[in-house]
Amino acid sequence: MSSAARLLLAALLAAAAVGPCAGAGRVDLWPMPASVARGAQTLLVSRDLKLSTAGSNYSDGRGILREAFQRMVAVVELDHVVNGSYDGRGSPVLAGVRVVVRSPNDELNFGVDESYKLSVPATGNPLYAQIEAQTVFGALHALETFSQLCNFDFNARLIELHSAPWTIMDMPRFHYRGLLIDTSRHYLPVPVIKSVIDSMTFSKLNVLHWHIVDEQSFPLQIPSYPKLWNGAYSYSERYTFDDAIDIVQYAEKRGVNVLAEIDVPGHALSWGVGYPSLWPSATCKEPLDVSNNFTFEVINGILLDFSKIFKFRFVHLGGDEVNTSCWTTTPRIKSWLIQHGMSESDAYRYFVLRAQKIAISHGYDIINWEETFNNFGEKLDRKTVVHNWLGSGVAEKVVTAGLRCIVSNQDKWYLDHLDTTWEGFYMNEPLTNIYNPEQQRLVLGGEVCMWGEHIDASDIQQTIWPRAAAAAERLWTPVEKLAKDAGSVAARLAHFRCLLNQRGVAAAPLAGYGRSAPSEPGSCLKQ
Repeated sequence: MSSAARLLLAALLAAAAVGPCAGAGRVDLWPMPASVARGAQTLLVSRDLKLSTAGSNYSDGRGILREAFQRMVAVVELDHVVNGSYDGRGSPVLAGVRVVVRSPNDELNFGVDESYKLSVPATGNPLYAQIEAQTVFGALHALETFSQLCNFDFNARLIELHSAPWTIMDMPRFHYRGLLIDTSRHYLPVPVIKSVIDSMTFSKLNVLHWHIVDEQSFPLQIPSYPKLWNGAYSYSERYTFDDAIDIVQYAEKRGVNVLAEIDVPGHALSWGVGYPSLWPSATCKEPLDVSNNFTFEVINGILLDFSKIFKFRFVHLGGDEVNTSCWTTTPRIKSWLIQHGMSESDAYRYFVLRAQKIAISHGYDIINWEETFNNFGEKLDRKTVVHNWLGSGVAEKVVTAGLRCIVSNQDKWYLDHLDTTWEGFYMNEPLTNIYNPEQQRLVLGGEVCMWGEHIDASDIQQTIWPRAAAAAERLWTPVEKLAKDAGSVAARLAHFRCLLNQRGVAAAPLAGYGRSAPSEPGSCLKQ
C-alpha cells in the first residue's frame, strides 16, 4: 500500500466512528455551503412531513417543487420502515418544511439564480424548517441540503436531524457545473440517463452535456433527415424525438440543463450511413464533405429539430480532432478547394464558422472544443464559448482574448482516465493564473467528462462517482472555503460516497483509482 493510500485509509477509519451530522466540528454536507451555523439540539422528523408554500410567489403549476419534496422525503427515508414512537423521546418534532420562492418564473436557463437560505429552528409549535429562495431551482438545492442533515435512527426507527438550529446561506461559485455523457461509443438506455441526472442533483451539478452522436453511431431520431439514425448500432439502440424531449423535461424539473452536441466536421462518420453523400467518398468517410451544400443543409435540419427539444442557451458544435486529409485526397473536394483558394486549414475554419452561423440563426450561443480557438481564435464568433480539454493554460489565453471558457482539462477532469484520483479532481482550479476579475467572469465554470469508449450501462455510475463529486465541490463552494489539502475532506467525501450508495447510486470507493473495487471486507466509510 502506498503512503498516500495509508493516509487516506487513516482518514477514513477516523470517519467511520462519526455519524452523519458529525459532532466534533465536522459538517457532513457535500458540496460545502457558503455559510453554515448550527447548534446542539436533536430533532425528530415527522413521518408525515408537510410541505408549506405559505407566502410564496411561486404557484408550482408544473409540480416542480411538490415532486422535489416527495423525492427528498424518499431519499431521507431510504426505504427504511419508519414506524417508531415519538412518545417519551424528549425531542421536538419537525412537522414540515416551509418554502418561500420569490419569483413566479420556473424557466430554467443559464445563469438562473440558484441561491437559497435554509433555516432549521430548534423550537416552535408547530416546528417548521424554512427555505427562502429567489427561484424554485434554488429551493431544489435547499431541499437537497436539508436531506443531508437527516439520518435514520435504527434504534428509534425514526428520522432524526442533529445539531439544530441550522442556518445555511448558499449559492454557487460558477453557473456552469457540468457532466458529459457519451451515447455514441456505447448506447445508454433512457432509464440510465435519468439515473445519472438524479445523481447529479445530489452534488448540485446543473448541466448534462449530451454528446449524442459521433463516428461510431447516430442514435437520435432527426425528423428533418430521418435516415440519420440508420447510423445507430442497432434498431433498439436509439432515442426517438419524444425520448429526447422526455429526457430534457425530466432534467429541467430537477434543475439540470441539457446541452446537446453534434461534433462537426470530424467525428461524424455515422452520419453517412443514412446519407452517403455526406462522406467525401466511399473509402474516405470523414470529416464531413466541406464542398457539399447538402452537408450544411443537414446541419441546419439537425439544429432546427434541436431547437424544438433543447431549450438551453447553448449548443455544442464540437470541432475537435479534425483530420482533413480526406479533403485533399478526394479529387472532387480538392478541386473545390483550389477553385475557392482554400487550404485544408482554411476549409476547416470555413466549416466551423459556417456551422456557427447556422446555430446562431436558431437562437443558440455556440460552444466549440479548444482546437477551434487554437487554430483561428480571432475568427470565432464572439458568442463562442471555448471548451478547454487538451491541457492547462488554455482558459487563461481564451479569456485574455475576451471569449468565454469552460474548463475540462483532460489530465484532471476526464472520468475515463481511471488513473486520475479524486484528489486530482478536487484540486483542479478553473481560475488558475486568471487574476483579473473581468476575465474571471468569462470562465463560465467546468465540466467532468464521461467519455464512453469503455463504459456502458453496467459501469457508468461507479466510473462517474465519487470523483465527479470532488469536482462538483470545486465548482459550487466559495474558493475561500475549499480545502487547501484534498486529504482534509476525505472523510466528508467518504460519507457522501456512502450516502450515494444508500440512495442506490453505485459510487466506487475513494481508495485507489477510478472505478476501483473495494480492496477488502469492511465498512463503506473505510473504503
